Amino acid sequence: MNRAISILALPFLVVVAVLVISALYIVDVREKALVLRFGQVVEVREEPGLGLKVPFLDNVVKYDARILGLPTPPMEVTPLDDRRLVVDAFARWQITDVVQFRRAVGGGGIEFAQSRLEPIVTNAIRQVLGSVPSTTVLSDDRTSLMNRIRDLAREDAKDLGIRVIDLRLTRTDLPEQNLTATYARMRAEREREAADEIARGGEAAQRVRAAADRTVVELTSEARKRAEVVRGEADARRNAIYAEAFGRDPEFFAFTRSMMSYERSLQGENTSLVIQPQGEFFDYLRDDGSERARPAPPSAVRPAAGTGAGAEAQPETKGALEPGEVPAPTETNREGQPLGSNAGVTLTPLPETLASPPQEESVVPPSPAPAD
Repeated sequence: MNRAISILALPFLVVVAVLVISALYIVDVREKALVLRFGQVVEVREEPGLGLKVPFLDNVVKYDARILGLPTPPMEVTPLDDRRLVVDAFARWQITDVVQFRRAVGGGGIEFAQSRLEPIVTNAIRQVLGSVPSTTVLSDDRTSLMNRIRDLAREDAKDLGIRVIDLRLTRTDLPEQNLTATYARMRAEREREAADEIARGGEAAQRVRAAADRTVVELTSEARKRAEVVRGEADARRNAIYAEAFGRDPEFFAFTRSMMSYERSLQGENTSLVIQPQGEFFDYLRDDGSERARPAPPSAVRPAAGTGAGAEAQPETKGALEPGEVPAPTETNREGQPLGSNAGVTLTPLPETLASPPQEESVVPPSPAPAD
């Protein structure tokens, strides 16, 4: 009989165990649960632990109680200055009202809630970014913009029983076609700046080159002017020497010039002259002109100071010349200054080799008396 009771009690125990298991449910610390009976919410369980329900009548629905993420796809927005931008964002949200969330999404769960939340976040981004210029969107400090988008999306997501905790703009960039045009414009600006720098450098180089050329011209002109002054004064001194020599002895001057002409004209191995021997060119080949020479007069002497008329004549103490010495010419320019002083040049005195050698006074013998 005990065996029969055991056999009958076993199915009962199995049924009781099944009923007990069906009446128990566990809520995890990361979850929130709703107990539904015929589709109606009969209990909300947000605390973790073990719970009871009516077997086969109640249904337990669990939702994730953690903070969830929602990345938005890239979208084009038009800021206040009509400059299109490509923007994507990342939102963090959490279920705050499980009952409201159940009524809003039904049996869709988290996936359906994200599909409902995505257009809310997208509309908030378009609305906020469309009210500011693109420079504000592209700036480094966009915290105020992201807070405005978060607050607007949070207000619209209240009906879903969720709360938008944070929203961040992950990328703000130009569209591909605008990006190419922007790069081209930036390249053109850099090339223009480089051309300006090159032009300024060329201008500075041209100024330096012009200043250097002007300095060269000025120095060359000044040197040429000084050279011409020195050359002119030297020519004047030479002409004065020639004139003085010509005045002393014209015959010797003509003789010297003829000798120089002979030297210049008879140079070379194949020199041939076809000329009449009676010409003036051959005068000094036929006659040396000694009979027409006029020797230099004797040195001038004057009586010494303080002597009487019968005192002996003495050579002058200062500036006196030795017999046969040729005085150095003292030519001056128009201002009465020594030659070469305007150009800063001191003329070299006449070399001794150019001085005329001392000449003895020629004694002309008296011509014999004519015969009677």
